[in-house]
Amino acid sequence: MILSENFLQALAAGLMVGCLYGLMCTGLGMIFGIMRVINFAQGDLMMLGMYSTWYMFAGFGFLAFLGTYAGPIAGALLTGPLLFVVGYYMHKFLIVHVTGLRTSDSEGEGHYAQLILTLGIALILQNGGLILFGSEPTSIRTPMSSSAWVIGPLWGDFVEVFINQARAVGAIVSIGVAVALFFFVTRTRLGKALQASADNAEAAIYMGINVDRAHHIAFGIGTGVTAIAGGLVAFYYPFQPYVGIEFVIVMYAGVVLGGFGSIIGAFWGGMIIGLVQQMSTLILPIQLQNTAIFVVFLLVIFLRPQGLFGRNVERV
Repeated sequence: MILSENFLQALAAGLMVGCLYGLMCTGLGMIFGIMRVINFAQGDLMMLGMYSTWYMFAGFGFLAFLGTYAGPIAGALLTGPLLFVVGYYMHKFLIVHVTGLRTSDSEGEGHYAQLILTLGIALILQNGGLILFGSEPTSIRTPMSSSAWVIGPLWGDFVEVFINQARAVGAIVSIGVAVALFFFVTRTRLGKALQASADNAEAAIYMGINVDRAHHIAFGIGTGVTAIAGGLVAFYYPFQPYVGIEFVIVMYAGVVLGGFGSIIGAFWGGMIIGLVQQMSTLILPIQLQNTAIFVVFLLVIFLRPQGLFGRNVERV
């Protein structure tokens, strides 16, 4: 019975954490998987989303009137448009110079310059955050963070599963945002223009699409979506200005695992990582969680190099 309870508890935690990882990976998938932009500042932009959510709800208290349940959720959702603007102008004034047609003839198609530029941006955000926010870990403390729903008993008077409310709410919101993004990209005129610009920029220009603007928007959307994920993670996870380092490798692993160019694949890649991370605690020490993640990652890439939902399987 104890083994069954531990298994179900790890499975539930893996599904909830996986949804949050999936949303992070979906944001990066817009930037790396579709636009082929190497953005090592993505984790630090997520960190800004965490602090933005905290300031809107607790720091400045703009959303405190909504209560301890709706307030943090509203803060996480509102941080998306705010970081969209940051991402839009970051791409417009910085990233655009090392991407797209401008770098098609350069060595590595501009990826070396992207790597150096985004690493520089990451360092600026980390150290700027350290100056502005300090080094003390912060979290959004609400009743959700320390409360749980109990499912069960499932067999007689035994086997109960405890669902942390903050993680559960974050997982539900993550699924909603990911579904909304999927329908935006596949059903709207602007979303199709973004896809066309990613698939073939020259052909898109001939069709009258402003490719530079489309790339600005795609980068902004990817930044905003990851920032929302960061705001949701902040419900239960303490954060500080260097927290992005802990998540950026997980995000890249999820995007590659899911397959380049697939929004659905990025979400499922993050979901798999969350499940493996939590389920591995049944047999491994907590310090080896990330080892289990990359063992599975290497196995999938070895057997299916294009990822689970690579472009030759599914575009979005």
